[in-house]
Amino acid sequence: PTYSQNAVPVNYELSSNYPNPFNPTTQIKFGLPEAQFVQLTVFDITGREVARLVEGSFGAGYHTVTFDASALASGVYLYRIVAGSFVESRKMILMK
Repeated sequence: PTYSQNAVPVNYELSSNYPNPFNPTTQIKFGLPEAQFVQLTVFDITGREVARLVEGSFGAGYHTVTFDASALASGVYLYRIVAGSFVESRKMILMK
């Protein structure tokens, strides 16, 4: 998808983080077709929550969040978005 400032996605979207693998920061983009309360959470591979990146209301459109994993160990992490009834998870790799 193209990320222009005025674009509004037709469907909910959770993009792959970039860069991936990363050290120590990465960008996570998501798209909302309508204003929505959003939670964006990072979990370790055992399912333990290690960071809550976003918890609040966002307008329709594309949004980018920076995740700083400086305090975390190398490994595989999962990030999950919950926006209304939309739930999606993706995998990212931290290499230090």
